[in-house]
Order: sequence, then C-alpha cells, then structure tokens
Amino acid sequence: MSRLGTLGARLYRGEVGYDFVGKRKIWYGISILITITAIVGLAVRGLNMGIEFSGGAVFTTPNTKVSSADVRQTAEEAADGHTVVVQELGRGGMRIQISELGTKEALPVQEELAKELGVETSKIDTQLVGPSWGEQIASKAWQGLAIFMVLVVIYLAIAFEWRMALAALIALIHDLTITVGVYALVGFEVTPGTVIGLLTILGYSLYDTVVVFDGLKEASKDITKQTRFTYSEIANRSLNSTLVRSINTTVVALLPVGALLFIGGGLLGAGMLNDISLALFVGLAAGAYSSIFIATPLVADLKERDPRMKSLAKRVKAKRAAAAKAEAADSASEEDDTPALEDAAAAPAGVVGQRRQPSRNRGRGRPSGKRR
Repeated sequence: MSRLGTLGARLYRGEVGYDFVGKRKIWYGISILITITAIVGLAVRGLNMGIEFSGGAVFTTPNTKVSSADVRQTAEEAADGHTVVVQELGRGGMRIQISELGTKEALPVQEELAKELGVETSKIDTQLVGPSWGEQIASKAWQGLAIFMVLVVIYLAIAFEWRMALAALIALIHDLTITVGVYALVGFEVTPGTVIGLLTILGYSLYDTVVVFDGLKEASKDITKQTRFTYSEIANRSLNSTLVRSINTTVVALLPVGALLFIGGGLLGAGMLNDISLALFVGLAAGAYSSIFIATPLVADLKERDPRMKSLAKRVKAKRAAAAKAEAADSASEEDDTPALEDAAAAPAGVVGQRRQPSRNRGRGRPSGKRR
C-alpha cells in the first residue's frame, strides 16, 4: 500500500489526525481575511461584465497576419471611446468585443476593421447584443442562483439538520465571494460561461460538504450514550477520516481544469475557456477548503451550544478528571511503596523453611557388638 493509502487508513481508524475543529479560530481568521480582500477588490475594480450582460457588438475576423495591437487600436479609434477587448482565436482569427455599441455605430467599426485587415466587409462576422437582453440574462442568473441556494438549504435541513444546512449555506457564500473577488482582481470578463462555472463549483462544493456531513452524522449517532468524546472531538475524528478522500477528489478535479486555464487559456489563447476555467479552478479549491476548514467547524460550534451537547461535554470532562485523579493516586501509591521495597531488598536474606534440628544420637557411639 502507498504511503498516502496507509495514511488514509490510519486517519480513518483514528490512529493519527489533525485538530481542525480545535483550531477553527485560525481558519475563520484566514477566511475572513480572504473574503475582505475579495470584497475590497470587487468594490474598487468592479466586474468586467461581458457584452452578454452590458450589451454591445462582437466582430469575428478571418485568418489574418495583422497583430492584435493594431486591430485593437483601429477598433478603439472607430468605436470612439467604447471599451474594446481583442482575443486571438486558435485558427488565426480574432474576436473583437466592443461593449455598449449600438447598431448604427457597429457598421463604421466593421468597415474600418475590414480596411485594416485588407478583406471585404462581409468577411467580418458581426453580432449585436442589446442592453435589455443582457439585463434579462443577468436577472435570470441571479434568480437561478437564489433558487439554488434555497433548495440547498431545504435539502440539507431535511436530510441532516438546520445547523448543517446553515453551515453549508455559509460555506457556499464563502466560495462565491472568493471566486467573484478573484474575477474582479484579475479582470477577467464575466460571461454566461462564468455563470455556468459558478453553478458548477457550487454543486461540487455542496457535494464535498454533504460527504463530510454524512460521515459526521454517522459518527455522532447515539453520541449522548457515551462519555469518551465531545461532539467537537467526534466531528474532528470524522473529518480526519474523510480528509484523504476530499484531497484526492479535489486534486483529480483540479488537474483538467488547470490544464484548461493555464495551457488552453494561457498558452493557446483559448478565449472563452478562461471564463469557465478560472471560475472552476478558484471555486473547486475554495470549495474543498470550505468543506474542511469552515463547514464542519461551524457545525461543531453550533452544535456545542445545544444543551444536550453541553451536558455531554461536562460528563466527558468529569470522567477525564476522575481518571486523571485516579491515575495520580496510583502514581503516588507506587512512590510510597518504593522505599519499603528498597529496604527489603537491602536486608540480609532470611532462611527459608524450617531450621535443621540436631539428632538425638548425634555424638553417641553405636554399640559395636551384640548384647549377650
């Protein structure tokens, strides 16, 4: 068995482990710091909304040897101050996106691009998106997200309990905030692909959280009938037992997404792949983090406020105090017996058994002859 497999087996049996729940204040602090950074980035830089949400025009060119910098300069001069985004396509063409560009303004831009590239105007494909349509798309996206959150809370409340549902909801909001903040800081464009990526990572994060909660539910069954562990300790043991599984699942999921982001989007200039892959990469990593470091410690915090769990914690503490007191008494008794044993070992050894008594005939001569 590999070292990772051996470690996973030992974690599952409780032979080794890390106190995730006991150090939850550290994880809360890290999450708060990351979340504040994301919110500040979102407030300062804002989101770079695609034309699907803000409206505008998209021009797709055929294969060309003209540099993207020259194409961008031409588009900016023709668009007269509108934001221009140029993406190189894998087949040698370009995708020029100009936000908030109307129908009347699109035709002059198309003609100027055709002159720059040396092709006919009809060779440049033009797509127009109205701002009202973009607003509808954004509204539908927010509605879908809200419905998803409500259904998640209802499902977890029925399948587990309201504390787990609340912890899972906080973890999902945590993942969303971090992902959106990264988008604001990086400056990637928000497209329908981004929304798809966000919904995907929410589903993945929820799946990972449900797996951890299912193990916790099984481990904490009939918890009040024992006095060995508190709820937080059982939650930590359950989390350690599923730790390797969560890590393996996350790594396997991040490998292809990382290939899309860094190779497909970075080296090959895959354009729209960046929108989906960035959301997936950041969201998968944040989801795995929140399932381990946020969701379970939050459940333990909420559960420890239950009167039954408080009573259990007192019984566990009292039992451990009694055991420690008994152990201390045994140690003191052994120390008291040690001098007596040393004195007995230093004394001369006594004769074991009865002493040998002298014989009555000892010293008397035996008659040498018979009596006559």
